[in-house]
Amino acid sequence: MNPENAFSSTQEQIISWAERNGFSHWAVAMLWLVVALILFQVVAGIVVVGLIIASEGMASAHELTELMMERVDLLFIGNSVGQILFIGLATFLIVNLNRAGESKRQFLRLNWTEQSMRYILFGAVLIVVVQPVVVYLGYLNSILPIPESFTDLQISQYEMIESFLTREGILWFGLLNIALIPAVCEEVLFRGYVLRAFEKSWGIITAIVVSGIIFGMFHIQLGNLLPLATLGMILALMTWLSGSLWPAIIAHFINNGAAVLVGIHFPELLFQDMTAEALPPVWLLLLSIVLTVAIIKVMINQSDHRK
Repeated sequence: MNPENAFSSTQEQIISWAERNGFSHWAVAMLWLVVALILFQVVAGIVVVGLIIASEGMASAHELTELMMERVDLLFIGNSVGQILFIGLATFLIVNLNRAGESKRQFLRLNWTEQSMRYILFGAVLIVVVQPVVVYLGYLNSILPIPESFTDLQISQYEMIESFLTREGILWFGLLNIALIPAVCEEVLFRGYVLRAFEKSWGIITAIVVSGIIFGMFHIQLGNLLPLATLGMILALMTWLSGSLWPAIIAHFINNGAAVLVGIHFPELLFQDMTAEALPPVWLLLLSIVLTVAIIKVMINQSDHRK
């Protein structure tokens, strides 16, 4: 037997745990998404309660609820611990169920390629120029009928974040817990694991669209589903075209970090009511669309997938 054919035959025999046991890649990924979300929330809650008791002493259930609303900093710490443990680190273990011959880093596209720096620059510019489109999608989302309970939850979240970001000396804490940790952990889960698992089952186009929608739903903000899902799709496309997760991580950090900076220095812009009067001018929207399409076209033309 030709050695090259023998090697190829051996490679074909290497299949993932999911395939070997009759599971679809997308089904394993969806199951982990649900489990990760539950564990993340449970552990975050335990950490917050533990920190409150450690700093404030024992309290009744009613007092704990009130303290949680007051100590938003502890909520962010609990949220970060849950994200690091389950959205980020535990995903590295779950990857073993879906990967075959490639390493974990290869499966998650955590490798640094010769295109990475170029696509980091593309992504940084793209995430900025697309913002007017995101704002208009947010307005469109706001006029769609949404259950009142979800609207109230989102308003409550915004009020807590606004109160938190307008405190003194919160910049670095905010950048760490709102920008850096979510950027790394959520990208590992969604554009690293979920996108790759969905791609194995459905192909890249469906994987980009569906993973983006799920990313939007993951934030439990129906009033922001359209802009969040759109950003998720852009980050997924960026990851696939570059062959690396790093451009999406940097772009995600820029997006969240900019929100922190605006929330601290110009809270009236970030937390204003979504009305037609508050929208950017139409010419800015059109410019945003043109530049977004142009940058994506350049990214596609320069991708190794075109070779």
